[in-house]
Amino acid sequence: MKLQKTPYVVTIQGTSILKLILSCLLLIFLLFSVSGLLTSLNPQYQLRSSSVNKATMNVSGNVLFQLMARENHYFMSGLVERDEVPSMSSVLFKASTNVNLDDPRSLLGRELPGFSLFDGKILVAGEGTNYTNMPIESAPAEEALKKENEASLQNVDDIKEDESKPSAPPSLTTGDKKVAYIYFSHTRESYLPYLEGVTNANSAQHSEINVTKIGDRLQEKLEGYGVGTILDKTDVTDRLHANGWTYGRSYDASRQMVQEAMASNSNLSYLIDIHRDSKRKEDTTKVINGKSYAKLAFVVGAEHPNYEKNLKLATEIHYKLEEKYPGISRGIIQKSGASTNGRFNQDLSGNALLIEFGGVDNNFDELNLSADAFADVFSEIFWEAEKVNYPVTVPSEEQ
Repeated sequence: MKLQKTPYVVTIQGTSILKLILSCLLLIFLLFSVSGLLTSLNPQYQLRSSSVNKATMNVSGNVLFQLMARENHYFMSGLVERDEVPSMSSVLFKASTNVNLDDPRSLLGRELPGFSLFDGKILVAGEGTNYTNMPIESAPAEEALKKENEASLQNVDDIKEDESKPSAPPSLTTGDKKVAYIYFSHTRESYLPYLEGVTNANSAQHSEINVTKIGDRLQEKLEGYGVGTILDKTDVTDRLHANGWTYGRSYDASRQMVQEAMASNSNLSYLIDIHRDSKRKEDTTKVINGKSYAKLAFVVGAEHPNYEKNLKLATEIHYKLEEKYPGISRGIIQKSGASTNGRFNQDLSGNALLIEFGGVDNNFDELNLSADAFADVFSEIFWEAEKVNYPVTVPSEEQ
């Protein structure tokens, strides 16, 4: 006996299709309405997630470019040959856990008290620079900043003045215009070779022998290259004490100085804030052609509109230094987040620099050589960008 197969019949009512379409449209309308409402709220009322923010920061532009190139091979032509194709598993792991296996701080930083002091991102790594030897800002106790508690000085007679004179006046000059402003947010950062009995890096503070002496050398050299320079050695620590502020507000105090200087001199556009790192000599010293140099590190704040411009300038200087003085630059470090300033007054100019000159163990022979190297490179970059704005002067025979 042969069984007949009964066909299945599916009936769809027109009203059901209409309800489905209307439901989808309503859902899309609600999604756009809610997202529009959330983005239109004032910043203080907006919903934020630091975890999501950190997760997205772990997805670099290069990763996104690689992903697009997998779908559209035209994008492959824009990729740098040396760039490795990222592993999707590692990208997803970093995005979901905020843990970077190349940076152990990402695993421990949220668990250990005070570990945020070491926050920072290496944007350009110099020779030997990694996340274990990044620049560290001193955290001196308030007692160490009082003049009556300062250590006695030693080896001061070993500090040599620059006796070399320029062979001829510079062919390019800003004339009477002062375009560069050198200042010191942490004025009393000093160096252990000159502080008797001091071994703690955070206690390397002094009101007389400190980073301001680098400013003397740097101003002299920059002006020798024709770059008009103002050197402001105002003691920021005195300003802190006068205002009743803590050391953590040093950049607020120096900001007042910078704004006053820029208000009184409209030509100032290059801001150079000189600091001293707390790392030890093995991380902050480089021998080049038989001479010992204090290494330089560039710190860029990421929380202001001038971030990209400042990063561009620091990057140009880094690579030019590496070209002429290989190994002298420790690289470029980005600072942002709740545990740091994030601006460092760099929002005041698109040509603002914060430079760590050496570490606590360096001496002024090394520091002065580095000031000379920086002035050499900075002036070269300055004149490449600015020479059209200033006339070429021909030195007279009398000069």
